[in-house]
Amino acid sequence: MKSKHRHELKTNELAEWIGNLPQWARENHRMIIYVSAVAVLVIGSASWYWYNKNVESVREQLKFTSLIAQLPQSKVQIVRARAEGVDTSIMLLQLADNLQAAAQSAKDDQIAALALIKHAEALRTALHYRQGIVSRVELKATIDRARAGYGEALDALKKASPNPPLTAAAKFGLGLCEEELGNFKDAKQIYGNIVADPNLEGTVAVSQAKLRLETMADYKQKVVFKASPKPKPPVDFVGTFLAGTNLAEMYVDDTNLADTNLVDINLSDTNLGDTNLGDVNQAGP
Repeated sequence: MKSKHRHELKTNELAEWIGNLPQWARENHRMIIYVSAVAVLVIGSASWYWYNKNVESVREQLKFTSLIAQLPQSKVQIVRARAEGVDTSIMLLQLADNLQAAAQSAKDDQIAALALIKHAEALRTALHYRQGIVSRVELKATIDRARAGYGEALDALKKASPNPPLTAAAKFGLGLCEEELGNFKDAKQIYGNIVADPNLEGTVAVSQAKLRLETMADYKQKVVFKASPKPKPPVDFVGTFLAGTNLAEMYVDDTNLADTNLVDINLSDTNLGDTNLGDVNQAGP
């Protein structure tokens, strides 16, 4: 069969199928509706997955990055406010709550773990930046929340691919919590486990744990600040000058008061109105 004849046959079959399409659609309209609905659902799901994976995930990462950056910024703001006598350490507690919420909504386990670590760090930092004395009850309650955050971070990391830096940071945070409560023996054990774990070798937390082990004895001692010296009284320059001056030796010009006879002056008999100052003969030079 020639190719030209075959082409004519296919053209005729296509024209016949197009001509019968309206009747076929009327006979199979239900199936067409079902297939169209399934196609719309598939396309909509694919579009939503693409949007959620690209646009929404980028938005979530930007929000999370902003929260992480607020921790050091809050420290600077608190120190500046303290110089003016204002305690703004509460902003760290608010930041800790926001980081915890971000961890709960995070779809990536490693991001959730990092948010929980920063959440616990913000809680601990709030205690150190607080003005005034923190009660033992409040200290324990806050540190318990921080310990829970570090523990949840470790649980999230078990589900994700290995991440030694985050794992070491979470464990090191648990050691700091024990130190905050005065449990130095437990803290020492945690630091020792971090240093001895070959999977954590090379992380920053290992170096920090070694330093804590070397200097932990210094943190056990109570620090007593020396009392401020009393302010010196202001210098009385006039009093100092007069104290060294002999008033008996002070005299005006060369006048000798001893030559003056005050007895001869009778103020009661003197009529100042009749006195001619020009006739007064002043003795002496």
